[in-house]
Amino acid sequence: MLIVMKQGASASEIDAVTNHLRDLGLTAQEIPGQNCTLLGVSGGDVDSVDLNTFRTYSGVQQVLNVTSPFKLSGREYKRDDTIVSLPGRPAVKFGGRKVVVIAGPCSVEGRGQALALARELKAAGVNVMRGGLFKPRTSPFSFQGLEDEGFRILEEIRALGMKFVTEAVDEHSLEMVEAHADMIQIGARNMQNFSLLKRVGKSRLPVMLKRGMSATLEDLLMAADYILSGGNANVVLCERGIRTFARHTRNTLDLSLIPAIKELSHLPIIVDPSHATGDRRYVPPMALAAIAAGADGVMVEVHSDPNCALSDGAQSLYPAQFRELLPQMRAVAQAVGREI
Repeated sequence: MLIVMKQGASASEIDAVTNHLRDLGLTAQEIPGQNCTLLGVSGGDVDSVDLNTFRTYSGVQQVLNVTSPFKLSGREYKRDDTIVSLPGRPAVKFGGRKVVVIAGPCSVEGRGQALALARELKAAGVNVMRGGLFKPRTSPFSFQGLEDEGFRILEEIRALGMKFVTEAVDEHSLEMVEAHADMIQIGARNMQNFSLLKRVGKSRLPVMLKRGMSATLEDLLMAADYILSGGNANVVLCERGIRTFARHTRNTLDLSLIPAIKELSHLPIIVDPSHATGDRRYVPPMALAAIAAGADGVMVEVHSDPNCALSDGAQSLYPAQFRELLPQMRAVAQAVGREI
Protein backbone atom coordinates (compact mmCIF):
# COMPACT_ATOMS: atom_id res chain seq x y z
CA MET A 1 0.00 0.00 0.00
CA LEU A 2 1.17 3.52 -0.77
CA ILE A 3 -0.18 6.56 1.06
CA VAL A 4 0.38 9.91 -0.66
CA MET A 5 0.32 12.82 1.77
CA LYS A 6 -0.80 16.26 0.63
CA GLN A 7 1.80 18.87 -0.17
CA GLY A 8 2.62 20.65 3.07
CA ALA A 9 1.20 17.91 5.30
CA SER A 10 2.34 18.56 8.87
CA ALA A 11 4.49 16.26 10.96
CA SER A 12 1.55 15.61 13.28
CA GLU A 13 -0.65 14.57 10.35
CA ILE A 14 2.03 12.15 9.13
CA ASP A 15 2.52 10.82 12.68
CA ALA A 16 -1.21 10.15 13.03
CA VAL A 17 -1.15 7.92 9.96
CA THR A 18 2.07 6.10 10.89
CA ASN A 19 0.85 5.49 14.46
CA HIS A 20 -2.36 3.90 13.16
CA LEU A 21 -0.34 1.71 10.81
CA ARG A 22 1.88 0.65 13.69
CA ASP A 23 -1.21 -0.31 15.72
CA LEU A 24 -2.22 -2.57 12.81
CA GLY A 25 1.16 -4.30 12.90
CA LEU A 26 2.35 -2.57 9.71
CA THR A 27 5.52 -0.64 8.89
CA ALA A 28 5.54 2.77 7.20
CA GLN A 29 8.63 4.01 5.39
CA GLU A 30 8.65 7.73 4.72
CA ILE A 31 9.81 8.74 1.23
CA PRO A 32 10.28 12.49 0.77
CA GLY A 33 9.23 13.51 -2.74
CA GLN A 34 9.65 16.72 -4.71
CA ASN A 35 6.12 17.91 -4.00
CA CYS A 36 4.80 15.60 -1.30
CA THR A 37 5.65 12.87 1.19
CA LEU A 38 4.93 9.22 0.40
CA LEU A 39 4.43 6.49 2.98
CA GLY A 40 5.26 3.00 1.77
CA VAL A 41 3.38 0.44 3.83
CA SER A 42 4.58 -3.13 4.28
CA GLY A 43 4.54 -5.99 6.75
CA GLY A 44 1.73 -8.00 8.28
CA ASP A 45 -1.36 -8.65 6.19
CA VAL A 46 -1.22 -5.35 4.35
CA ASP A 47 -3.47 -6.58 1.52
CA SER A 48 -6.41 -6.99 3.92
CA VAL A 49 -6.32 -3.38 5.17
CA ASP A 50 -9.34 -1.26 4.25
CA LEU A 51 -7.93 1.60 2.16
CA ASN A 52 -10.86 3.84 3.06
CA THR A 53 -9.65 3.86 6.67
CA PHE A 54 -6.76 6.13 5.71
CA ARG A 55 -8.45 8.20 3.00
CA THR A 56 -10.34 10.11 5.72
CA TYR A 57 -7.21 11.18 7.58
CA SER A 58 -6.29 14.86 7.53
CA GLY A 59 -3.30 15.41 5.26
CA VAL A 60 -3.85 12.29 3.13
CA GLN A 61 -4.20 12.97 -0.57
CA GLN A 62 -4.42 9.45 -1.99
CA VAL A 63 -4.17 5.81 -0.95
CA LEU A 64 -2.99 3.30 -3.55
CA ASN A 65 -2.99 -0.47 -3.52
CA VAL A 66 0.33 -1.70 -4.93
CA THR A 67 -0.66 -4.64 -7.12
CA SER A 68 2.74 -5.93 -8.29
CA PRO A 69 4.25 -8.86 -6.36
CA PHE A 70 7.34 -6.73 -5.67
CA LYS A 71 6.04 -4.00 -3.40
CA LEU A 72 8.92 -1.77 -2.31
CA SER A 73 11.24 -2.11 -5.31
CA GLY A 74 8.55 -1.27 -7.89
CA ARG A 75 7.64 1.99 -9.58
CA GLU A 76 4.19 1.87 -8.01
CA TYR A 77 5.89 2.37 -4.65
CA LYS A 78 8.46 4.97 -5.72
CA ARG A 79 8.31 6.82 -9.02
CA ASP A 80 11.67 8.60 -8.90
CA ASP A 81 14.90 6.71 -9.54
CA THR A 82 16.81 5.73 -6.42
CA ILE A 83 20.38 7.02 -6.29
CA VAL A 84 22.65 4.84 -4.17
CA SER A 85 25.76 6.57 -2.85
CA LEU A 86 28.79 4.89 -1.31
CA PRO A 87 29.90 6.62 1.91
CA GLY A 88 32.85 9.00 1.98
CA ARG A 89 34.99 10.39 -0.81
CA PRO A 90 35.50 10.23 -3.73
CA ALA A 91 31.78 10.40 -4.42
CA VAL A 92 30.40 7.28 -6.09
CA LYS A 93 26.73 7.21 -7.08
CA PHE A 94 24.76 4.42 -8.74
CA GLY A 95 21.75 5.51 -10.76
CA GLY A 96 22.78 8.99 -11.81
CA ARG A 97 24.27 10.25 -15.05
CA LYS A 98 27.58 8.54 -14.41
CA VAL A 99 28.23 4.87 -15.09
CA VAL A 100 30.20 3.31 -12.25
CA VAL A 101 33.10 0.99 -13.10
CA ILE A 102 34.04 -1.64 -10.50
CA ALA A 103 37.12 -3.75 -11.11
CA GLY A 104 39.33 -6.22 -9.31
CA PRO A 105 40.11 -9.89 -8.88
CA CYS A 106 37.56 -12.59 -8.20
CA SER A 107 39.41 -13.34 -4.94
CA VAL A 108 41.83 -11.41 -2.79
CA GLU A 109 44.74 -13.87 -2.84
CA GLY A 110 47.39 -12.00 -0.88
CA ARG A 111 48.66 -8.59 0.18
CA GLY A 112 51.14 -8.03 -2.65
CA GLN A 113 48.72 -9.12 -5.37
CA ALA A 114 45.84 -7.02 -4.07
CA LEU A 115 47.75 -3.81 -3.31
CA ALA A 116 49.62 -3.81 -6.64
CA LEU A 117 46.38 -4.24 -8.54
CA ALA A 118 44.62 -1.59 -6.43
CA ARG A 119 47.30 0.97 -7.29
CA GLU A 120 47.08 0.05 -10.98
CA LEU A 121 43.28 0.39 -11.01
CA LYS A 122 43.39 3.69 -9.16
CA ALA A 123 45.91 5.05 -11.66
CA ALA A 124 43.49 4.08 -14.43
CA GLY A 125 40.71 6.11 -12.79
CA VAL A 126 38.77 3.35 -11.02
CA ASN A 127 37.44 4.27 -7.58
CA VAL A 128 35.71 1.02 -6.57
CA MET A 129 37.50 -2.30 -6.26
CA ARG A 130 35.96 -5.73 -5.91
CA GLY A 131 37.45 -8.87 -4.44
CA GLY A 132 36.11 -11.89 -2.59
CA LEU A 133 37.25 -12.80 0.91
CA PHE A 134 34.56 -15.41 1.48
CA LYS A 135 34.10 -17.56 -1.61
CA PRO A 136 31.10 -19.93 -1.80
CA ARG A 137 32.41 -22.35 -4.42
CA THR A 138 30.65 -25.20 -6.19
CA SER A 139 33.39 -27.61 -5.10
CA PRO A 140 34.43 -27.82 -1.42
CA PHE A 141 38.00 -28.42 -2.62
CA SER A 142 38.24 -25.08 -4.45
CA PHE A 143 39.86 -21.99 -2.90
CA GLN A 144 37.40 -20.63 -0.32
CA GLY A 145 39.01 -17.21 0.17
CA LEU A 146 41.26 -15.65 2.80
CA GLU A 147 38.23 -15.02 5.01
CA ASP A 148 38.89 -12.96 8.16
CA GLU A 149 42.63 -12.48 7.60
CA GLY A 150 41.89 -10.72 4.31
CA PHE A 151 40.25 -7.73 5.98
CA ARG A 152 43.65 -6.31 6.99
CA ILE A 153 44.53 -6.20 3.30
CA LEU A 154 41.19 -4.63 2.50
CA GLU A 155 41.86 -1.79 4.96
CA GLU A 156 45.19 -1.08 3.29
CA ILE A 157 43.45 -0.87 -0.08
CA ARG A 158 40.88 1.56 1.32
CA ALA A 159 43.71 3.66 2.76
CA LEU A 160 44.81 4.25 -0.86
CA GLY A 161 41.50 6.03 -1.47
CA MET A 162 39.73 3.08 -3.07
CA LYS A 163 36.27 1.96 -2.07
CA PHE A 164 35.74 -1.76 -1.71
CA VAL A 165 32.82 -4.14 -2.30
CA THR A 166 33.00 -7.73 -1.10
CA GLU A 167 30.60 -10.59 -0.48
CA ALA A 168 28.95 -11.61 2.77
CA VAL A 169 27.78 -15.22 2.97
CA ASP A 170 26.48 -15.44 6.55
CA GLU A 171 26.02 -13.31 9.67
CA HIS A 172 29.66 -13.52 10.78
CA SER A 173 31.07 -12.51 7.40
CA LEU A 174 28.42 -9.77 7.17
CA GLU A 175 29.61 -8.24 10.45
CA MET A 176 33.17 -8.23 9.12
CA VAL A 177 32.12 -6.66 5.82
CA GLU A 178 30.12 -3.99 7.65
CA ALA A 179 33.18 -3.11 9.73
CA HIS A 180 35.73 -2.97 6.92
CA ALA A 181 34.10 -2.45 3.49
CA ASP A 182 32.03 0.18 1.66
CA MET A 183 29.40 -2.06 0.07
CA ILE A 184 27.97 -5.51 0.79
CA GLN A 185 27.69 -7.97 -2.06
CA ILE A 186 25.01 -10.65 -1.90
CA GLY A 187 26.04 -13.31 -4.39
CA ALA A 188 23.86 -15.24 -6.81
CA ARG A 189 23.79 -18.31 -4.55
CA ASN A 190 22.45 -16.22 -1.65
CA MET A 191 19.90 -14.13 -3.54
CA GLN A 192 17.13 -16.12 -1.85
CA ASN A 193 18.84 -16.64 1.49
CA PHE A 194 16.01 -14.76 3.14
CA SER A 195 17.41 -14.75 6.68
CA LEU A 196 20.61 -13.15 5.35
CA LEU A 197 18.60 -10.64 3.30
CA LYS A 198 16.60 -9.64 6.39
CA ARG A 199 19.81 -9.05 8.32
CA VAL A 200 21.26 -7.01 5.44
CA GLY A 201 18.08 -4.93 5.53
CA LYS A 202 19.20 -3.63 8.92
CA SER A 203 22.69 -2.71 7.73
CA ARG A 204 23.97 0.84 7.31
CA LEU A 205 25.93 -0.09 4.16
CA PRO A 206 24.68 -0.09 0.55
CA VAL A 207 24.01 -3.53 -0.91
CA MET A 208 24.76 -5.07 -4.31
CA LEU A 209 22.20 -7.83 -4.89
CA LYS A 210 23.22 -10.25 -7.65
CA ARG A 211 20.59 -12.11 -9.64
CA GLY A 212 20.33 -15.81 -8.86
CA MET A 213 21.38 -18.31 -11.50
CA SER A 214 17.78 -19.26 -12.33
CA ALA A 215 15.95 -16.20 -10.96
CA THR A 216 13.28 -14.31 -12.87
CA LEU A 217 12.96 -10.53 -12.81
CA GLU A 218 10.17 -10.91 -10.24
CA ASP A 219 12.33 -13.17 -8.06
CA LEU A 220 15.12 -10.59 -8.07
CA LEU A 221 12.86 -7.68 -7.16
CA MET A 222 11.11 -9.60 -4.40
CA ALA A 223 14.53 -10.49 -2.97
CA ALA A 224 15.29 -6.76 -3.02
CA ASP A 225 12.03 -6.21 -1.12
CA TYR A 226 13.41 -8.29 1.75
CA ILE A 227 16.27 -5.80 2.11
CA LEU A 228 14.13 -2.72 1.56
CA SER A 229 11.51 -3.86 4.06
CA GLY A 230 14.22 -3.96 6.74
CA GLY A 231 14.87 -0.25 6.27
CA ASN A 232 17.94 -0.34 4.01
CA ALA A 233 16.94 1.67 0.94
CA ASN A 234 20.37 1.52 -0.71
CA VAL A 235 20.10 -1.50 -2.99
CA VAL A 236 21.86 -1.91 -6.34
CA LEU A 237 20.77 -4.82 -8.52
CA CYS A 238 23.30 -6.82 -10.54
CA GLU A 239 22.69 -8.92 -13.66
CA ARG A 240 25.39 -11.63 -13.84
CA GLY A 241 23.92 -14.11 -16.28
CA ILE A 242 21.47 -16.97 -15.84
CA ARG A 243 21.67 -20.71 -16.41
CA THR A 244 20.32 -21.75 -19.84
CA PHE A 245 20.95 -24.47 -22.42
CA ALA A 246 23.72 -22.40 -24.08
CA ARG A 247 27.23 -23.90 -24.03
CA HIS A 248 29.31 -21.15 -25.66
CA THR A 249 29.43 -19.12 -22.42
CA ARG A 250 29.26 -20.08 -18.76
CA ASN A 251 25.91 -18.30 -18.34
CA THR A 252 23.60 -16.33 -20.61
CA LEU A 253 23.88 -12.58 -20.05
CA ASP A 254 20.33 -11.21 -20.06
CA LEU A 255 20.81 -7.61 -21.21
CA SER A 256 17.06 -7.28 -21.79
CA LEU A 257 16.72 -7.26 -18.00
CA ILE A 258 18.18 -3.74 -17.90
CA PRO A 259 15.39 -1.84 -19.74
CA ALA A 260 12.78 -4.09 -18.08
CA ILE A 261 14.12 -3.22 -14.62
CA LYS A 262 14.26 0.46 -15.56
CA GLU A 263 10.59 0.32 -16.50
CA LEU A 264 9.35 -1.62 -13.46
CA SER A 265 11.74 -0.63 -10.67
CA HIS A 266 13.32 2.51 -9.24
CA LEU A 267 16.50 0.68 -8.22
CA PRO A 268 19.79 1.09 -10.14
CA ILE A 269 21.17 -1.94 -11.97
CA ILE A 270 24.71 -2.89 -12.94
CA VAL A 271 26.10 -5.76 -15.03
CA ASP A 272 28.82 -8.33 -14.35
CA PRO A 273 29.96 -9.54 -17.79
CA SER A 274 32.82 -11.57 -16.28
CA HIS A 275 30.70 -14.11 -14.41
CA ALA A 276 28.14 -14.04 -17.20
CA THR A 277 30.49 -15.10 -19.98
CA GLY A 278 33.24 -16.93 -18.08
CA ASP A 279 35.63 -16.06 -20.91
CA ARG A 280 37.79 -12.94 -21.03
CA ARG A 281 37.44 -12.76 -24.82
CA TYR A 282 33.76 -11.94 -24.46
CA VAL A 283 33.95 -9.60 -21.47
CA PRO A 284 34.79 -6.36 -23.36
CA PRO A 285 31.97 -6.54 -25.93
CA MET A 286 29.44 -7.47 -23.25
CA ALA A 287 30.64 -4.63 -21.02
CA LEU A 288 30.14 -2.17 -23.87
CA ALA A 289 26.73 -3.64 -24.70
CA ALA A 290 25.66 -3.32 -21.05
CA ILE A 291 26.44 0.41 -21.04
CA ALA A 292 24.62 0.86 -24.34
CA ALA A 293 21.58 -0.93 -22.87
CA GLY A 294 21.42 1.52 -19.98
CA ALA A 295 23.31 -0.17 -17.13
CA ASP A 296 24.25 2.10 -14.23
CA GLY A 297 27.55 0.33 -13.78
CA VAL A 298 29.82 -2.47 -14.96
CA MET A 299 31.80 -4.83 -12.73
CA VAL A 300 34.80 -6.41 -14.46
CA GLU A 301 37.26 -8.92 -13.10
CA VAL A 302 40.91 -7.97 -13.55
CA HIS A 303 43.93 -10.02 -12.43
CA SER A 304 47.65 -9.35 -12.84
CA ASP A 305 48.30 -13.00 -13.77
CA PRO A 306 44.99 -14.70 -14.68
CA ASN A 307 46.66 -18.01 -15.54
CA CYS A 308 47.73 -18.32 -11.90
CA ALA A 309 44.51 -16.98 -10.36
CA LEU A 310 43.08 -19.07 -7.52
CA SER A 311 39.54 -18.55 -8.86
CA ASP A 312 37.98 -17.62 -12.20
CA GLY A 313 41.18 -16.76 -14.01
CA ALA A 314 39.69 -17.57 -17.42
CA GLN A 315 37.21 -14.69 -17.16
CA SER A 316 39.67 -12.14 -15.73
CA LEU A 317 41.14 -9.44 -17.95
CA TYR A 318 44.83 -8.66 -17.92
CA PRO A 319 45.47 -5.08 -16.69
CA ALA A 320 46.52 -4.06 -20.19
CA GLN A 321 43.22 -5.36 -21.60
CA PHE A 322 41.30 -3.43 -18.96
CA ARG A 323 43.20 -0.21 -19.75
CA GLU A 324 42.30 -0.69 -23.40
CA LEU A 325 38.64 -1.26 -22.53
CA LEU A 326 38.19 1.85 -20.36
CA PRO A 327 38.27 4.48 -23.17
CA GLN A 328 35.89 2.31 -25.20
CA MET A 329 33.46 2.26 -22.28
CA ARG A 330 33.76 6.04 -21.97
CA ALA A 331 32.96 6.44 -25.66
CA VAL A 332 29.85 4.24 -25.46
CA ALA A 333 28.68 6.03 -22.32
CA GLN A 334 29.07 9.39 -24.07
CA ALA A 335 27.12 8.09 -27.07
CA VAL A 336 24.10 7.33 -24.86
CA GLY A 337 24.28 10.61 -22.96
CA ARG A 338 26.20 9.43 -19.91
CA GLU A 339 29.77 9.44 -18.66
CA ILE A 340 32.23 7.29 -16.72
